[in-house]
Amino acid sequence: LTRGKYHLNRLDGLSQLVIKYSKYIEGFPNYLGIHAGGILISEEPIHRYGATFMPPKGFATTQFDMVVAEDIGLYKFDILSQRGLGKIKEAVEIIDRNYTEQPPIDIHNIKGFKKDDRIKNLLRNAKAIGCFYVESPAMRMLLKKLQVDSYLGLVAASSIIRPGVSNSGMMRQYILRHRYPEKRKEAHPVLQRVMPETYGVMVYQEDVIKVAHIFGGLDLGESDMLRRGMSGKFRSREEFLKVKQKFFDNCVKRGESYDLVADVWRQIESFAGYAFAKGHSASYAVESYQSLFLKAYYPLEYMVATINNFGGFYSTELYVHEAKMHEGLIEAPCINRSFTQAIIKGKTIYLGFMFLQSFEVKTMNRILNERNLNGPFESLDDFIERVPISIEQISILIKINAFRFTGNNKRELLWEAHLKISKTIIEDTVITLFKTKRINYSTPELPSTALENAFDEIELLGFALCNPFSLLTTASTGNLRARHLEQLEGKSIIIEGYLITTKPTKTAKGKVMYFGTFLDRDGDFLDTVHFPPVAAKYPFRGKGIYKITGKVTVEFNCVNIEVSELERLAIVEDPRYSDKKLEAS
Repeated sequence: LTRGKYHLNRLDGLSQLVIKYSKYIEGFPNYLGIHAGGILISEEPIHRYGATFMPPKGFATTQFDMVVAEDIGLYKFDILSQRGLGKIKEAVEIIDRNYTEQPPIDIHNIKGFKKDDRIKNLLRNAKAIGCFYVESPAMRMLLKKLQVDSYLGLVAASSIIRPGVSNSGMMRQYILRHRYPEKRKEAHPVLQRVMPETYGVMVYQEDVIKVAHIFGGLDLGESDMLRRGMSGKFRSREEFLKVKQKFFDNCVKRGESYDLVADVWRQIESFAGYAFAKGHSASYAVESYQSLFLKAYYPLEYMVATINNFGGFYSTELYVHEAKMHEGLIEAPCINRSFTQAIIKGKTIYLGFMFLQSFEVKTMNRILNERNLNGPFESLDDFIERVPISIEQISILIKINAFRFTGNNKRELLWEAHLKISKTIIEDTVITLFKTKRINYSTPELPSTALENAFDEIELLGFALCNPFSLLTTASTGNLRARHLEQLEGKSIIIEGYLITTKPTKTAKGKVMYFGTFLDRDGDFLDTVHFPPVAAKYPFRGKGIYKITGKVTVEFNCVNIEVSELERLAIVEDPRYSDKKLEAS
C-alpha cells in the first residue's frame, strides 16, 4: 500500500505503528488552549463533572471545552480584559496631577460627553487615533462614511464593522440607507418593522431572535437556538438543522419567495461567531466616548497614557507620531528626566526606559532608586560611580543619547565608558567607603551625526524620532498630499507614503488582496487598496517609504487609492557602519 512518497509495507515496525495510530487521532486538537478569563460555575464541586489539572499558575482548569460545558448545563462566564480601560485610568491620573488648579475629571459624565461638540467633530472626521474601538483603518473609514456624531450611531457602527455584517454585504446596505433615506424603502416591510433603528438590517445578536421569531415564525426557544447556533461547531447539530428547515417552511408557507428567505437566512448565517449583543456594543461605545473626551481635551496626556499601555490597534510609533501632530515635543530617554514609563512636562514627552530594546528592569530600578535618594547625575563619571551597570547596559543609554545633558558627543562617551566601566563595582550588594580612583584619559575627537541618532533610535526604540522622509536617499520633491486627493477623484496620481499597517483579506474567489495605511509627508493618512494582481506583482517589502501609483476613488466622503504600482524607496546608508558623514535634513 503506497501512501504519499513511501510504501507502507516497506516501513519498519515503529513507523507502521505511527501511521496506524495517527489515523485514530486525526482531527483531534493538537495543543491545549486555556481561556484565561473563562470561569465555570456549578452547583456541585466541578470535580463531580470531570477531571481538572493544575497549570503553572495554580488555577484548577477543566479539560472540556465551552460547547461541552454548555451541554452539561454549567454556567460559563467570560471575563474580558483590554488596555482601553488602563489608558483611560492612567490618562485621568496624569491630567489630575498636571492640572491641579481645576476640579478632578468626571470620566463617568457620559450624558455630557454625548452632547459635546468636540467629540462629535472627532467622530465625524474620524480623528480618533488612540481611542478605544474607533481608531482602526476600517473604523476610520466607516465613521467617515456614516458621518457618525451620536451615541446610538456609534453603537450601531461598532456592530456593523464586525465581519458578520460586513461580509454579508449588509454593511453597505446600512450605509446606503443611513445616508440616503429613500433607500430604506427597499427593506422588507417585516424586517423594517422589526429593526427600525437599523433600517431593516440585522446588526445585533438580538436581531437574529427577532427575525427568526417574527419573520421566520419560530418560537422564542427555537429562535434563541439559532442565536446560540451561530458557531461552526453548533451549526452541524441535528436540532439546529431542523430549526433551519422549519424557518424555510414557515416563510414559504406564508408566501415569501424562496430567494428572499434564502437571502435572509444567508444574513443570519453570516453572523456566525461574530455578532455583538446590543448591550455589548453599547458598553463599548461608552468606553469609546470616555477615550474620545480625553483625546478631545487632553490629547498629549492621553497619548502618553496610550504609549505607556503599549497602544491599541497600532504600534507605539504611530502614537508618538500622533502626539507630534498635537504639537507634542518628543524626547528620547534621559537619565535625569525619564522614568520607567513616558512622562509629560508641559508639551514635552520624555519616553521611558521600558521602551529601550534589551534594557534590563533591574538597571532601570537602580537608576531611579539612586536618583531618588541622591539627586540628578552630574556627569558620566558620577553615574558610573553611583549606579552598578554593565558595559552593555550603559552602551544602550549612551546610544539613545540619555547623557545629552553633559554636552559631550555620544561617541566620545562610549569611548570613555569602555575605558572606565571596568573600574566600577557591578555588584550592588558591595558597599565601600572609598570611591574608585579614576584615570583621566585623553579621548580622540569622535563626532556623531543626526543620522547616527536616527539609526540608533530605530535600533533601540523601533523607530526614529525624526521625520522618516528625511532618511530618503533622494529627497522627495513631490507636492501631492493626502488633503489634495478628494479633489482628484478618478485621476491617476503618484504620491509617497510611509507604511503604517496592512490588512490582508480574500476575494470571493479566494485570492489575496490588501488594504494599506500610510502617512504622507505632512503626517496625514493615506488609505490604499491592492487588488490581487497588483498585490502579487507589487508586494509590500516591509517598513519604509513607498512611491504609490494609482487611481483616486471617493465613496461617501472616504478617499482611497486603487494601487496600480508600488515601489519601496531607498533610504540612506546606515552611517554607523559607513565612512560617509551624512547629516539628516
